[in-house]
Amino acid sequence: MSKQRKNKREENNLPNEKTIYINRVAKVVKGGRRFNFSAMVVAGDGEGKVGIGFGKASQVPEAMRKATDRARASLNTYPIIEGTVPHIVQGRYSATRVMLRPASPGTGVIASSTVRSILDAAGYQNVLTKVIGSNNPHNVVKATLNALSLLESPQQYAVRVGKDVDSIMENYTVGSHVWGSNQT
Repeated sequence: MSKQRKNKREENNLPNEKTIYINRVAKVVKGGRRFNFSAMVVAGDGEGKVGIGFGKASQVPEAMRKATDRARASLNTYPIIEGTVPHIVQGRYSATRVMLRPASPGTGVIASSTVRSILDAAGYQNVLTKVIGSNNPHNVVKATLNALSLLESPQQYAVRVGKDVDSIMENYTVGSHVWGSNQT
């Protein structure tokens, strides 16, 4: 294998890729049942970038490959403040609501397996979550991504309201200036 090809393959590998859900569907035909598979995969770099992909195929490995490729192509960046979310936020999709709350260092990610996969891939280390309503994996994933898209860092907030960052940080309730330690 050429060196150039090997380097290109290494670039595509993200450190955090995880299969969230695999579903088998059956189509009844004249000769019996025909099975197909759908897969949902999360991919992230552990530094705020995360993407979700869905793939369908007649074999599980092919469905997972398609989902992984689509997850890598759909990466978005979300803010991380000292390993946690910048503020409380609630994402919605259909009948599902996902609440994300900042947590102090050492708490860990308290979440369902679906939400945990997304937050771990993004690089969050201390977050409290709650899934309210439907716990269908597709809806939970989309509600979690909606919640992450509603997050804004203190710098983004300061620009939006037209103030400087120092005046915003005086009343900011997340981070080492509140918790008294500088751990991440």
